Amino acid sequence: MSGRTRDELRKMRAAGRVVAEMHEKIRAAIRPGVTTGELDRIGREVIESRGARSNFLGYHGFPAVICASPNDAIVHGIPGPTVLQEGDIISIDCGAIVDGWHGDAAFTAPVGEVSEQATRLIEVTRQSMMAGIGAMIPGGRMGDVGEAVQSVVEAAGFSVVREYVGHGIGRAMHEKPEVPNHGRRGKGTKLAKGMTLALEPMVNIGEPDTFLTDDGWTVVTADRSLSAHWEHTIAITDHGPEILTLP
Repeated sequence: MSGRTRDELRKMRAAGRVVAEMHEKIRAAIRPGVTTGELDRIGREVIESRGARSNFLGYHGFPAVICASPNDAIVHGIPGPTVLQEGDIISIDCGAIVDGWHGDAAFTAPVGEVSEQATRLIEVTRQSMMAGIGAMIPGGRMGDVGEAVQSVVEAAGFSVVREYVGHGIGRAMHEKPEVPNHGRRGKGTKLAKGMTLALEPMVNIGEPDTFLTDDGWTVVTADRSLSAHWEHTIAITDHGPEILTLP
């Protein structure tokens, strides 16, 4: 991956702001009784209002602008008639394209009042992402990022999904290099100024094993335990990591 120019980063920030607005408006609508299809509609409205394009819709045939993955669904859930219930958790992953440049981010939210364990899972996953982001500095290694994520997760007694990873991002939603959520410090791809990466820990309360459901998209925990997912698009700069998918 070559470093991004100032103009390219400007466009990625613009895409990131669209994603952040999608998150903000979808999060505000999450409550018992809402369907995941209704959340997708909100995402579509934001994209259209900002003159952006979805990088999810049509990707290898994916039929929506968001992935909506409740409870034991880890990633890639297809939004539709599923009605959210009190006590559920829901992971929302979405992206946008502005002037040919991509943004991609995810969050997990409670639906109404949830269990203490579910609340802790959501927060530990977010903290693991922030720890990984903190390790994204010029001269570091990808293993530094993975170890930072893994350490937070495993210290909490949870498990890191290994079959699905983060990725480079820029002109395409998925570019090299891969960004694993586990690793060893000092190992892996060297990090450099100008790299843009999507870091996305997927964390299970139970075992890390996964299972692909019959719809060909939705990935669930093999033991059907709860899972959470957080993601941001990051630029590595001389001043440290810059999160591009914030408002």
